[in-house]
Amino acid sequence: MSEFIHKSHNVTVLLYHLVFPAKYRRAVFDESVDEELKQVCLEIELRYELKFLEIGTDKDHVHFLVQSVPTYSVKNIVQKLKSITAREVFKRCPQVKKMLWGGEFWSDGYFASKVGKHGDESMIANYVKNQGKGDKYKALHKDHQLTLF
Repeated sequence: MSEFIHKSHNVTVLLYHLVFPAKYRRAVFDESVDEELKQVCLEIELRYELKFLEIGTDKDHVHFLVQSVPTYSVKNIVQKLKSITAREVFKRCPQVKKMLWGGEFWSDGYFASKVGKHGDESMIANYVKNQGKGDKYKALHKDHQLTLF
């Protein structure tokens, strides 16, 4: 479960859904590779301010639900994860390196999406749109209402 991360000047809950396909979309994720990948991710958690909430593998790609801090961009998270996991899986599962003859574990592309902890896009948009529009606000500013959407 995600948690609020408290720093000296901010509190954040940044969740990302990341999907990485294996190089050539090869079916390299069996039970042993899946276990090693998850172990590597636990080790990454100890070194970086990342928390893996869920990891789900299919035969040729992996889904991650990752919580991060604002100092890491999505690009930075992706680079860290791809680099470290590729190196470690190749080291721990030599059979995978034979399946991926080019020496690369991950495909160049990826999917990334920000995940909301407290609501979806339309709910947050409505919340932002209606800020300050309580009964007091409407009574004081009924002639000067601004429509944002």
